[in-house]
Amino acid sequence: MSPVRADTAGLIFDCDGTLVDSLPLYREGWIAALEDAIEQSVPPEWFHGHGGMSEHMVLDIVEARLGRSVNRHGIISQARDSMLRRLHVLREITVVADIARQYHGRLPMAVASNGSRQIVTACLRHLGLERLFDAIITIDDVDNPKPAPDMFLLAAGRLALPPASCLVFEDSREGMLAATRAGMAHVDVNTLLAG
Repeated sequence: MSPVRADTAGLIFDCDGTLVDSLPLYREGWIAALEDAIEQSVPPEWFHGHGGMSEHMVLDIVEARLGRSVNRHGIISQARDSMLRRLHVLREITVVADIARQYHGRLPMAVASNGSRQIVTACLRHLGLERLFDAIITIDDVDNPKPAPDMFLLAAGRLALPPASCLVFEDSREGMLAATRAGMAHVDVNTLLAG
């Protein structure tokens, strides 16, 4: 049964962990970049719970834990480069991507991601998903990342839809909170993956 109700006018999808299984690639790239920058080991489980955060939100946590600033540009650049080099192993999350395929041409659809335009576009293009969407909103388009509602409100605006008529597909706490703050219903894709 589709989670899309008859009164839904548009769909907005998160990217990482929702449309594409990119979180393992992010984790590997970020851990390597952090270890190089802070010159100490970072356990893989450290990344757990940080998947829905923007790059700078993650670095805020790193700096708070270290008690000092880090080379943000260097870490972000290295982590992104690692991600782009490993796109060949990236896979879609089919249960969600199939919903996007099902509604392509039937409802306006957007992607709204805390990721960078560089990474989000590369991931969607690599998997042939980019063509499904009328708008792609990334962290580069807004001042405030999720859990602020800005990204979803901008996506609704680009689709020329009232926020309340949009349905969001999300996997993270930050994203679901952002959807609620934007006045949008949301689907926790973790429930689709478990089903």
